Amino acid sequence: MNAVDRFFRLQEQGTTIRQEIIAGAATFLTMAYIIVVNPLILSDAGMDFGAVFTATILAAAIGTGIMGLWANWPVAIAPGMGMNAFFTYGVVLGMGHPWQAALGAVFCSGVLFMALSASGLRQWILEAMPKSLRLGIGAGIGLFLALIGLRNAGIVVGHPDTLVTIGDLTQSTVFLACAGFVGMTLLDARRVTGAIVISIIAITTIGLVVGDASWGGGAWLPPSPAPTLFALDVAAVFELGLVVVVLTFLFFDFFDTAGTLTSVAVVAGRVRDDGSIDNIGRAVFADSVATTAGSLIGTSSATSYIESGAGIREGGRTGLTAVTCAVLFLLCLFLAPLVKTIPSWAAASALVFVGTGFVATLRDLDWEDAGAYVPAVLTAIVMPFTFSIANGIAIGFTSYAVINTVTGNARELHPAVWLLAAASLLYFLKDF
Repeated sequence: MNAVDRFFRLQEQGTTIRQEIIAGAATFLTMAYIIVVNPLILSDAGMDFGAVFTATILAAAIGTGIMGLWANWPVAIAPGMGMNAFFTYGVVLGMGHPWQAALGAVFCSGVLFMALSASGLRQWILEAMPKSLRLGIGAGIGLFLALIGLRNAGIVVGHPDTLVTIGDLTQSTVFLACAGFVGMTLLDARRVTGAIVISIIAITTIGLVVGDASWGGGAWLPPSPAPTLFALDVAAVFELGLVVVVLTFLFFDFFDTAGTLTSVAVVAGRVRDDGSIDNIGRAVFADSVATTAGSLIGTSSATSYIESGAGIREGGRTGLTAVTCAVLFLLCLFLAPLVKTIPSWAAASALVFVGTGFVATLRDLDWEDAGAYVPAVLTAIVMPFTFSIANGIAIGFTSYAVINTVTGNARELHPAVWLLAAASLLYFLKDF
């Protein structure tokens, strides 16, 4: 045990092995829903559910393991919500590209992410991103996820005249999805660890009893990753001109990771006296490796999870928390029949619940500055209404540059903002 203590610097961080293991379990329970939700979302893109299930777990275990063993951070990594939605509903279903090409774009973004992580450009890019747009993008992704969840639950349906309308609320699956959402909210309000997972399992169990869900069956061995393993098509990225897609994946991953790590650094005691963050470079690099590895195995971009805060609240301070979480992910490889049993309407409630949490970022906007809040709100609105995360980001940067120019703040804009605004205009004009 002394070797473990020295390796993770437990005494230095004021923690113990027992405390770190409990913290790792808490983090795992708060984010375990991803092993259910991610395969469901990516299967809509035509990918094999079982293969994505395995890829999701392996990508999470690899990234979280590196985060713990190399960076010594109590933070877990897994395929990110929002990025999986962009992968399926934006790139594959929205733009009509094959999922193999989308995986190739994820791989390219991961390689670029690793290069940025190892260079001085990392800080330059972090300083370039306006805070208001980061907040607007987070809220927009939340609204987008919520819309997908409401649709999968049957609460929101299409309408030829009004575009969307309310669904048939008398359906038993709609009622169960609503019950799951209420359960998650109640448990989360009472600080119950694993609120999302507990609620999904509960309403799935009820669905089995009343006949709205059926047993997934199959072997208890891990599903083969063969249908998606090394199936990425990097050549198609250049043949189809998916540069904007690559940059969008990179943009999501980089800023999501940076925001999460910065947020948990203070609580985890990672901020030095001079304001710098201990091992931030290694932590960011771990995330980029997880994205690259995940694309090779067969899943969308991975990112650091803000749910890691649950483990930190339980006393997690070192990489042993992350290693514990990684081991628990690996054990889930043998739960495929249970995961396949969970119907899409049960996971839909989790999408809505997670989405509501994303929207909370809008509270930090400067509501006295139109140059800050208008582009942010436009970004958040455009994503769900155009069913495209990329459209929201492009509108956000374009409007930010235009509005701050007409209000006399052009000189205060970072050069990268102009570059991204120009790229956004090219994105909209690409079909002309």
